[in-house]
Amino acid sequence: MKKTALLLLCFFVLFKSQAQQEAPAYPLLTNNTYFSVWSFTDKLNGSPTRHWTGKTQALQGTISVDGKLFRFMGQDVKPYLPLVSSIEGEVPKFRYTLTAPSGNWMDANYDDSSWKEDAAPFGDDQSFAKTEWRSDEIFLRKTFDVIALPAQKAYLKINHDDNIVVLLNGKEILRKEGWVHEYIYVPIPAGVLKKGKNQLAIHVKNTAGGRHIDADLVTEPVQDESIAYAEQTNVQVEATRTIYDFRAGNVNLNVTFLSPLLLNDIQLTERPISYINYTVKANDGKAHQVRINFTASSDLAVNTPGQTVTAWKQNEKGLSYLKAGTVEQPVLKKKGDDIRIDWGYLYVAVPQDYKATQLLIKSGPSLNLSTEFEFASVNNTAQSKYLMVGYDDSNPIQYFNQDLKPIWKTSDKVTFVDQLALAAAQFPDIMKRSIAFDKDLAAKTLKAGGMEYAELCKLAYRQSIAAHKIVKSPEGELLFMSKENFSNGSINTVDITYPSAPQYLIYNPELLKGMLNGIFYYSESGKWKKPFPAHDLGTYPLANGQTYGEDMPVEEAGNMLILTAAVVKADGDLTYARKHWETLTTWGNYLLNEGFDPAEQLCTDDFAGHLAHNTNLSVKAIVALGAYAQLAEKLGMKDVSAKYRAAALEMADKWEKLANSGDHYALVFDNKNTWSQKYNLVWDKLLKLNLFPKEVYTKEIAYYLTQQKTYGLPLDSRKTYTKSDWILWTATLTDNRADFLKFVKPVYKYAKETPSRVPMSDWYETTDGKQVGFQARSVVGGYFIKLLADQWNNK
Repeated sequence: MKKTALLLLCFFVLFKSQAQQEAPAYPLLTNNTYFSVWSFTDKLNGSPTRHWTGKTQALQGTISVDGKLFRFMGQDVKPYLPLVSSIEGEVPKFRYTLTAPSGNWMDANYDDSSWKEDAAPFGDDQSFAKTEWRSDEIFLRKTFDVIALPAQKAYLKINHDDNIVVLLNGKEILRKEGWVHEYIYVPIPAGVLKKGKNQLAIHVKNTAGGRHIDADLVTEPVQDESIAYAEQTNVQVEATRTIYDFRAGNVNLNVTFLSPLLLNDIQLTERPISYINYTVKANDGKAHQVRINFTASSDLAVNTPGQTVTAWKQNEKGLSYLKAGTVEQPVLKKKGDDIRIDWGYLYVAVPQDYKATQLLIKSGPSLNLSTEFEFASVNNTAQSKYLMVGYDDSNPIQYFNQDLKPIWKTSDKVTFVDQLALAAAQFPDIMKRSIAFDKDLAAKTLKAGGMEYAELCKLAYRQSIAAHKIVKSPEGELLFMSKENFSNGSINTVDITYPSAPQYLIYNPELLKGMLNGIFYYSESGKWKKPFPAHDLGTYPLANGQTYGEDMPVEEAGNMLILTAAVVKADGDLTYARKHWETLTTWGNYLLNEGFDPAEQLCTDDFAGHLAHNTNLSVKAIVALGAYAQLAEKLGMKDVSAKYRAAALEMADKWEKLANSGDHYALVFDNKNTWSQKYNLVWDKLLKLNLFPKEVYTKEIAYYLTQQKTYGLPLDSRKTYTKSDWILWTATLTDNRADFLKFVKPVYKYAKETPSRVPMSDWYETTDGKQVGFQARSVVGGYFIKLLADQWNNK
């Protein structure tokens, strides 16, 4: 019996000592969409750290204990090695044809001697391609010799747009629909690569937009075995902190990443400075000599690694700091989705009292900003020291052709070092406030929706905020500018604001107004002349007018009316609605005429394509008209309120009859053999509009529970993919905890088990948990809708 118990105890200890997936990716330095560094692996020392887009932005950490070195963060960023020089050498070449070949052209023995031969990459973008490719398809082959099989694991290194099939020696090693935004590394299965002659065959089909293909065979880098790896014993994600625990020989190390995004303090939230706090303590009762080194790559300050950088080392205002940025400083010269900042400056700062050693170390085209400090004799008493990493983004946003300053830049005399000094002086208080906030959020979300719900909200909190930038318009209005991450890079998209709104309605409605203000200005200034709101204000970071290629009339009009009513409810004040009443009326009238049975158009789920007679979009229009009527009543406009409420009630009654499919309501009015999540109904409930009978909610919930998959409820009957923010909204339509949890637990399971290791994707497959698209988006702020509903109900 004792032996069995001992074995079980050993198993438990071993199990606990292994890092387990707690998140798809872990937030480290998360302040805004340009200054956002994550760990994409469960172990902090399991991979290089990355920008949310996936590009390497290396942070590294080592701890020396009595002279023995342990790595606890990041990895040396070493290049993958070419398998053979003819594949990843000076000019990689393929044989290729642009017309479908006859016969089994992917067979290893196929005769391709009549094909053209030229250098990769192939494509229609001259900045990327060495060989032009503009047709719908391309067929490529390469024959090469491997003298000896590599000791390290071999990979297919590939970058493609769009659909691709790759065979190596007649064995399929990759088949993928869609495009990738960067090089990916696909492991080559054992036994496929051969000593001697090998043959690679690739077929790429362009389906839309641009086209490109590049491929190599490489081996993984050889790791530096002179540095031991600290044993990660725990990782914990809280709303404002990510906390790691390590064992480095005879010393325990705690590393806390703190981004103090406390939304009731806008100045603090916008200050682009994060902290890394280190706490060390002996685990053997003896004294030890301990040194900690932190290194940040200047790649945090470039868009592409080849950009030339410069750096400085300085002491002032009680701080020692390193500063790095590009030589070129192309302020606001780039816009788009998969883009990183390459203007402004990265800072790494520590109090001068630490007597830290700071060095600038050349590393290829980059510089490493190295900071090392020593702890006094480390024993059973914990010792702590911190450093700050910040980013001065100079002019972060252009707003209708005017460059806007950060809100901390109140005058030309205020410098970023002033902000660092203030952050240092406030650190003890900020840490206390952040811990208190994290505990409060955890307790409230636990009470609102249970453990799984609380954990999802923790994961969502920083991610949502860090997809924004806070600035002020030339007129002094607050602007909370979102970036539509890994979707199309739009700035201030209305149907991104809509799902993210619950987090800001709870923690600071002024920030939700900051998302609406630019859209109101665009219409009220006359720059946008249509009778419904714009989809966006441009492409991040240039907010100079809509750049999305198509309007979403019912979607955006409904969003703006509903969110204005929500702001008024959260504020308990009518000022905001009164200020924009004329514009709201224009949009309300549009919905009155066009909203009930929407023509073929896009809604926020535009990835699913155009849809006519969309019943969920119709719900949005009906609820928006009810919200407008509610505002009119509060403003004392009784006749207006009565007119629009009567219209909304009439529409709701008609909707129930036309959408009814027996045991559920259809996706579209004209096809009863369909279904969809009616997540827009949640605002009928939250705003207490009472437009739809309760039976509509209960019938839909009962039906949804029959459609659940392993990782959640599909978006609708067309596909098995879903949107996690909408699942949480749908779950909030339930009237009991048991049903709510039935929706939430599969989403939590997705977060814990997804093989797609990126900052949490909101668009994924319910069957296998894989990301379909999108990552690091602000819409996960919508997870807070259950907490919002409870708070409003309690009021």
